[in-house]
Amino acid sequence: MLRCGRFELSLNRPLVMGVVNVTPDSFSDGGQHQNAEAAIAHAFALVDEGADILDIGGESTRPGAQQISVQTEWKRIAPVLEALLAAGVPVSVDTRHAEVMRLALALGVDMINDVQGFRDPESIGAVAGTQAALCVMHMRGEPATMQQAPVYRDVVAEVRSFLAARLAELRGRGIARDQLLVDPGIGFGKTLEDNLRLLRETRSLAELGAPVLVGVSRKSMIGQLTGRDLAGRLAGSLAGALAAVARGAAIVRVHDVAATRDALTVWHAVAQEAFTAVDS
Repeated sequence: MLRCGRFELSLNRPLVMGVVNVTPDSFSDGGQHQNAEAAIAHAFALVDEGADILDIGGESTRPGAQQISVQTEWKRIAPVLEALLAAGVPVSVDTRHAEVMRLALALGVDMINDVQGFRDPESIGAVAGTQAALCVMHMRGEPATMQQAPVYRDVVAEVRSFLAARLAELRGRGIARDQLLVDPGIGFGKTLEDNLRLLRETRSLAELGAPVLVGVSRKSMIGQLTGRDLAGRLAGSLAGALAAVARGAAIVRVHDVAATRDALTVWHAVAQEAFTAVDS
């Protein structure tokens, strides 16, 4: 079970997190939902398609992205969050800024998804004492520079060590085990081979004692493997999601919710015994 703000989520089946980017420059859908009305309509459509969680972002963290002000980020997402609290599913905010976390939690959101893994002490202060779920992600460097020749001695060991340390820090600040989940950060300061190794070893990350969230939807690794541009990456994204849950991922973060739900429904019906996501 994952405690997630107003909700308690069973992890007896893989969950689907639907992505809503309220940005002009996100790698996949930047500009498509950058006004509040379009973003809200898209989010409710994702719920109709079967999204278990909505993840709302107001700042692009694609490779090469430049940081924006907290004021700009909050102005983009605040009206969207207000509307989506009535959507009937948990609402997550994808942010790396403590002030945005505080504002979103005061509004009543259910999850904070931090690409920096709550490395900022102010971010830990913003989330401590709340009932929100916290997604701890690994990222090497900053979005603006993270893909400039990333190098690891052992990417799985290093990512696992980072996530373990962040979980310990958060637990030490009084955050309950059932509020925490981890994300290896596919595409965030990793080469193609790094990404593939992390996906192959998803189960070792699940052994940290927190559910694993994986996001490969439409990412450049799918393009590298298939030769497809963004418009042609659905099949590869579905294959990546299935590969992740087959190796223990509890949640997949995706753009194409309906197709992913269909793929997971069939997979889960055939191989229920193979699904070993962390639950309690």
